[in-house]
Amino acid sequence: MANIMSRAAVAVGSIKTELKDFPLPDIPTDAGLLRVTVTGICGSDWGMYKNDKPGPRILGHEMVGVIEKIGEAAAYRWGVKEGDLVALEEYLPCGHCEYCRSGEIRSCLETDQRLPGKIRFGSTPITVAPSLWGGYSQFVYMHPRTIVHKVPAGVEPHIAAMALPLGNGFQWVYYDGGAGPGKAIVIQGPGQQGLGGVIAAKIAGADVIIVSGLSADEKRFELARALGATHTVAVDKEELGAAVSRITGGRMADIVLDCSGMGPKNINPSLGLLRKRGVLLTVSRGEGTDALDVNRLINNQLTLRGLRGHSYEAVEMALRVMASKKLPLELMSTHRFGLGEIDKALKIVGGQMEERSIHISIDPWM
Repeated sequence: MANIMSRAAVAVGSIKTELKDFPLPDIPTDAGLLRVTVTGICGSDWGMYKNDKPGPRILGHEMVGVIEKIGEAAAYRWGVKEGDLVALEEYLPCGHCEYCRSGEIRSCLETDQRLPGKIRFGSTPITVAPSLWGGYSQFVYMHPRTIVHKVPAGVEPHIAAMALPLGNGFQWVYYDGGAGPGKAIVIQGPGQQGLGGVIAAKIAGADVIIVSGLSADEKRFELARALGATHTVAVDKEELGAAVSRITGGRMADIVLDCSGMGPKNINPSLGLLRKRGVLLTVSRGEGTDALDVNRLINNQLTLRGLRGHSYEAVEMALRVMASKKLPLELMSTHRFGLGEIDKALKIVGGQMEERSIHISIDPWM
């Protein structure tokens, strides 16, 4: 297939994109080739777009597409065939370490792109053959270690492109946090990750789902309520701890999920939102923090847990919810762009433009 080319948007430097053409690789028996239908933009893509290391690369890991070509061994292992619509995960786990064998592929060292020599969809440089490692491209090489999910019948590709952020919500809120009937949860930050948490909490049957943000997030608050949030709090109008106490009758929250982006400085205030034996889940990275309030942590028997990524089952659960049509997920899909508008799309996600989004899909064939 060396004479056929794939057009891709390549991040060639800090906040700089160029369109380039790449030859399609030959496909061995244990690999495949994905014709990309759409790829969603994750907030982490903006962080990588600002970073000119490790070199030019094709970003985008929320990939949905049709299998264009597949080797016999890969078809058997993944349980798919040419023409199937599938969603891919970003991970390329080894498959044999203790984490992989126990189902925790997100902890496999091969999935950590920060380690030298590791590969992962959406972050691997184009200098690593065959270059087609990211979804902002017409085709993606399906490495033998690719994690593949069949998209259920009736689920539109731009909805399926939210499988990973919604999968994160189920992983964090349900599997890691233990949300369920009778529980009260506070979700800080009404972006796509926070809204994924709302969906998971709603499906899990949580009684109270509080979403916090700013007054400027009113449109996102409306969406959060449509997806299942029972309350929304603008923290520039009401102190969050007071609001949680008011809503729960002084009982406070069983679970707090911090997707606010405020980083470590938000840990102590978040601990203050919990009842005894509550769980704080954080995905907010950042520099600097006050000293951890260990006394509160011990006295109230709290759990503090850092989170990253999703399991296979969490993504499958997200796809099943999409197929059920129980929630208005189409409201989350706010924008669609072509490859020529990648720079604009990433700047919207990064808050560099007045225009706001929830989830943006890239159609490489537009």
